Amino acid sequence: MFKSIIIGQYLPGDTFLHRLDPRAKIIALALLIAAIFSIRSYWGYLVMAAVVPALLQSAKVPLTYAFRGLRPVLYILCFTVLVHFLTTRGGEVLLHFGPLRVESDGVYLGLFMALRIIFLVITTLLLTLTTSPIVLTDGLEYLMKPLKGLGVPAHEIAMMMTMALRFIPTLMEESDRLMKAQMARGADFTTGSIFHRARSLLPLLVPLFVSVFRRADELAIAMEARCYRGGEGRTRLYELKAKPRDFAGVASAALLLAVIVWARL
Repeated sequence: MFKSIIIGQYLPGDTFLHRLDPRAKIIALALLIAAIFSIRSYWGYLVMAAVVPALLQSAKVPLTYAFRGLRPVLYILCFTVLVHFLTTRGGEVLLHFGPLRVESDGVYLGLFMALRIIFLVITTLLLTLTTSPIVLTDGLEYLMKPLKGLGVPAHEIAMMMTMALRFIPTLMEESDRLMKAQMARGADFTTGSIFHRARSLLPLLVPLFVSVFRRADELAIAMEARCYRGGEGRTRLYELKAKPRDFAGVASAALLLAVIVWARL
């Protein structure tokens, strides 16, 4: 079950998206998210349904691998669709069972909200799949530099965000290992109701928290042993330099947003 969580993983490659500057990718992602939230009709969703697979293809990320990352949000998708089906009123009545009614506007809005979540998850996954944690940290820190004048610790925030993303797969592997160890001792995590399975996961919490704190302590010691004292005066082996392809990537995302907003797609 934990193999479906791919956020925080990095797939090395030499594609156009891999070579983009991390700052350009973060800005382009923000523009894509704004475009997704600006969609007003099914034409806009059709445009995004063409753009997102094209981005996956350009990054050489298989569709099956990307959609596997949707499994952790499957319950959220189902809940979103169900709520809109049962609560949104308007249009033709499609199903009427006692006090429950499903109307066409509810189906329309529920499916479109599910598509919006799918596009948001996949486009966000593209950022982590095509950007290494170190490079992502540099990009986040550079974009947050203007906040330093307000006393915001830009380097520390960027470092914490990237470390959190980096250790998600590690924690999932640790959880999977603990679950297999418990199953070898007779624990059952696969049968029964969803509440029974959730309750059976409680014994995993204590060893998992112990492992998390142990890893955090080891990481802190390793960083101190390498004389890490924050971002003040820190230099980089490779300085970020924007290239024409970076401006082209940001411009493409901005153009998509402009078209969706202007044409009211």
